[in-house]
Amino acid sequence: MSDSQPDPDAETAVILDHLPHGRSDDDRPQYQKQPLAYAVTIDDFRLVELTLVADADLSIDDTVDLDADLIETSRTVDYGDLSGGAQSELAYVIEDVIEEEQQRFVDFFNDARPITTRLHSLNLLPGIGKKLRNAILDERKRKPFESFEELTERVDGLHNPREVLADRIMEEIREDDLKYRTFARREE
Repeated sequence: MSDSQPDPDAETAVILDHLPHGRSDDDRPQYQKQPLAYAVTIDDFRLVELTLVADADLSIDDTVDLDADLIETSRTVDYGDLSGGAQSELAYVIEDVIEEEQQRFVDFFNDARPITTRLHSLNLLPGIGKKLRNAILDERKRKPFESFEELTERVDGLHNPREVLADRIMEEIREDDLKYRTFARREE
């Protein structure tokens, strides 16, 4: 991600695709098209389309404040509204966010609670059934997890928690009709 330090109070996003000449399916003359970018917010994995100022200098994987001067407008979009380039970049960016904010996601394993009397939030993660959920709960009672490596070492059967989280986040982003969302916010 970009080396520039974003404002800690501003909502930040990672650029997935930059279209300096606007959308290709926009039939207007070139001089009427504004540059666009697609991005995903870091805090809640919301997909946004950004209308940019004419001389905006952005690259894929840059981190930007959504209230930055180079952004004229932003709007939330669905996964299907993203450009092909943005869709292909999304999984990589999610993996980077999980890696860079590892403690936030390790804390999910430490703090996850039941959703209903029959469903636990850990069970929303792909591949985590009753047995693996109980193993995670037992281990975290002994001592909170401090890293993904420790989580993998202490819980037999949980081989790649980063990938499990990334898969769940992608599912929450792609699917419109999920009943429970833990990581990705949807605009209603």
